[in-house]
Amino acid sequence: MKQVTAFAPATVANVSCGFDILGFAIDELGDWVQVTQSDSGILRVVEIQGDGGKLPLEPEKNTCSVAIQAMLDEMGLRQGLDIHLFKGLPLGSGMGSSAASAAAALVAANEILGNPFEKKDLVPFAMEAERIACGAAHADNVAPSIMGGFVLIRGYDPLDVVKLPVPEGLYCTLVHPHLELKTADSRSVLRQQISLKESTVQSGNIAGLIAGLFQSDFELISRSLKDVIAEPSRALLIPGFYELRESIRSVGALGSGISGSGPTIFILSQGKEIALQAGEASKEVFKKIGLGVDVYVSEVNDRGAYIQTS
Repeated sequence: MKQVTAFAPATVANVSCGFDILGFAIDELGDWVQVTQSDSGILRVVEIQGDGGKLPLEPEKNTCSVAIQAMLDEMGLRQGLDIHLFKGLPLGSGMGSSAASAAAALVAANEILGNPFEKKDLVPFAMEAERIACGAAHADNVAPSIMGGFVLIRGYDPLDVVKLPVPEGLYCTLVHPHLELKTADSRSVLRQQISLKESTVQSGNIAGLIAGLFQSDFELISRSLKDVIAEPSRALLIPGFYELRESIRSVGALGSGISGSGPTIFILSQGKEIALQAGEASKEVFKKIGLGVDVYVSEVNDRGAYIQTS
């Protein structure tokens, strides 16, 4: 029976001002999924490693199998597949953990089935997995995890996914505090209505960030990394958030924000050296408040999910 293993990277969603419409992929950090053909005629989640026993094996509840089932349904196909998930991402981290699992599963299954779908066309199936994971079928994690790079979700009805350019030398520092923040809980604190003024400010920042990416204008990117919609509510759930923001300014970072629904914080910098310094400054902030952190520095990953070939 044919067997394929795929990797899908961690992602940063929202990117401050782009709530549910912007995201980008990280290098190397992510999940692996092995998919094997079987003669059972059904999807089975056979094994999960690295989750501490927290993720469900039931195929109707696991993001890997839900995503693959959505693809099979679209094809009108019944196919026996066994799924082995190897988690490289912590749960509830704000780094697109559920999205990476779904993305890797889809890329592996697509390969087994003869690649009937382009990468971009896999995004709607992964969105169904996100619906199971957090109650909302958003694409700002799954699209960059599958496609790589910076991605704009221009619209959802119909889905319109646009890949954006990445300026050379743009680095991301991820700071993951040792606490779990569930996406559903983080969404529950959001306001359901915003003012016209807030909408105008947010729209200007989104436009500025995208223009900065196209023009490789790091100062414009820096000025645009401001969120007036989600961050004010969510930041209260993350100890040290505002202290970190102050600390990274002193080393010359472009700006910071909440990665997805948190608690991971992302920092954008021009150049690897500043990104590393921002990471060290962040460690000091959390050391003072007695909270452990993991820090990861990466360029933006333009490759996205891929098949393991060796």
